[in-house]
Amino acid sequence: QVQLVESGGGLVQAGGSLRLSCAASGRTFSRLAIGWFRQAPGKEREFVAGISWSGGTYYADSVKGRFTISRDNAKNTVYLQMNSLKPEDTAVYYCAVRRKGSSWSGKSAEFDSWGPGTQVTVSS
Repeated sequence: QVQLVESGGGLVQAGGSLRLSCAASGRTFSRLAIGWFRQAPGKEREFVAGISWSGGTYYADSVKGRFTISRDNAKNTVYLQMNSLKPEDTAVYYCAVRRKGSSWSGKSAEFDSWGPGTQVTVSS
């Protein structure tokens, strides 16, 4: 079983940047595909970005060109660099492990081992 913990959230002005971290423990991290999701109040959880075990990356259209996902297997950590933040990026951000054999369709049901989340608030 793998445990994930997110960190790095906070309050930032529009146009600013934050880097989120997703630290993993408990399993062979280098073989895991990891996804970032977010959930704003009153909205469904949505896919933000994902990274395969081999380093392939996937992004939601709403964050392409602004967010970058990366991984450091030596530190068992996946990062989400968020630039040019907008008020609509305000949400709780979660990381999770993509289930083996799943696609990158962005469905939250294809992920498990969710972390507790970290709050990102972007002020206008």
